[in-house]
Amino acid sequence: MTRIPERCFIVLVAVAFAAQEAGAVKRRAAADVLWRDPGNVVSRDVFFGPGGKAHQPREPFCFLSEDLDGTNPKFVVEDAAGTQWTVKLGAEAKAETAASRLIWAAGYFANEDYYLDTLRVKNLPRLHRGQKFVSSDGSVRSARLKRRSPELKTIGTWKWNDALFRGTRELNGLRALMAVINNWDLTEENNAILRSDGSPDRIYLVSDVGASFGTGDLAWPLRRARGDVGAYSHSQFIAHESGAYVDFRVPARPAWFFLFTPGEYAAKMRLRWIGQDIPRTDARWLGEILVRISPQQIRDAFRAGGYSPVEAQLAIRIIEQRIAELRAL
Repeated sequence: MTRIPERCFIVLVAVAFAAQEAGAVKRRAAADVLWRDPGNVVSRDVFFGPGGKAHQPREPFCFLSEDLDGTNPKFVVEDAAGTQWTVKLGAEAKAETAASRLIWAAGYFANEDYYLDTLRVKNLPRLHRGQKFVSSDGSVRSARLKRRSPELKTIGTWKWNDALFRGTRELNGLRALMAVINNWDLTEENNAILRSDGSPDRIYLVSDVGASFGTGDLAWPLRRARGDVGAYSHSQFIAHESGAYVDFRVPARPAWFFLFTPGEYAAKMRLRWIGQDIPRTDARWLGEILVRISPQQIRDAFRAGGYSPVEAQLAIRIIEQRIAELRAL
């Protein structure tokens, strides 16, 4: 057996140790990210949102498949650039687009959503769900398109009480932000973990925010529960303040008709804690982030969601009022 000289052995050990340390550094470089400082917020193009103008969907669209998951009618199309999009129809289409813009402007992560008043799709069959949104000429009304990014992979879901972020300012701020926009549908299946090609980071976001800008709960009539700025303007924001903590109204106690489905009632009751016992300092921190979003940017968010100028102006008034309440805590 050939004997390795002592000096060479020492060099080999040093090289191996250095390689091990480099691998450890690389592993440590992977981060679990919930929020990033948006920096100069007023420079963000809130009308086009996180996808920007470059990623907006482009006609013509070709039908690929119908998506029967969830409660809202959805199907998948491909645009002229070969990009695939999940199309959502119904009351959540406008609300989700506007909400995604404001969430992104505040430094949290959001899907690349775009809203089209009219969507024309080649080879569109009769839909199992949402056919009422299809006009006689085959065009589709009120459609939200979510980009199915080839660079981003969904690798799981996350829980609101996950130890990874529990007690952090960023998570508490996100809890308060859901109350600002009245997003009451905070089930864990709506929370996604994403990873981008070429990056070890894991991105955490609320991936479905369609139940926003309504009454703040699933109450009767159902059409006012989401995407109804008039109902949003009459909803309560802060429910209770005590000592160092604040309770928000959203998510609220489930409506009475959920008593007929005890399992669903109990599940929704368990979500109420998300809007409760939030440290004042963390809620105030969110207010200082949101105040950096200009009225024009808020208007752009609602314009991107297909809301009228009157609805956008009403939304600006309510959001600015809520921001002021956060900053005064």
